[in-house]
Amino acid sequence: MSVLAALSLPAELTTPDGDLLVRGAEPADLDALIALIAADPVSAARGDTADDDDKAVYAQALEALQADPSNVQLVAERGGEVVATLQLTLIPGLSRRGATRLQVETVRVRDDLRSAGIGRTLMRWVGEAAPTLGAQLIQLTSDAERVHAHRFYERLGYEASHVGYKLTV
Repeated sequence: MSVLAALSLPAELTTPDGDLLVRGAEPADLDALIALIAADPVSAARGDTADDDDKAVYAQALEALQADPSNVQLVAERGGEVVATLQLTLIPGLSRRGATRLQVETVRVRDDLRSAGIGRTLMRWVGEAAPTLGAQLIQLTSDAERVHAHRFYERLGYEASHVGYKLTV
């Protein structure tokens, strides 16, 4: 079963500033997804600049995500407009007595809507959805530069329990 099929989507969520509709991302959402990613200074410094020449690469990545049953890219809409996104990936494992992890990636909320409860509502919804997906653990990484994001995740109960490493190839 795919992650997308296991989730009850679309999901209607309520934030302090209004309702959200969470659903699987579609090719028509690509421009909004690229804009959310490029608006982040850390991502922009890595080359995510929303250059039109890169659109095919993003389209290919979204297609690959949609084809992989262990992955789903989600969008949150308000008033028919994409205002946030996040990727969920199920990772089976041997450690922790065969625990399945739910990896959360690419959490982005539109700049003008930050601190409106959208990210908090989405991450709490992920926490509620994790058992439905068979996950015993939710994990994420956050760039060392994202001090505000670290405080955000800690307020939600996440612990900075590991040190992560990456190697660009």
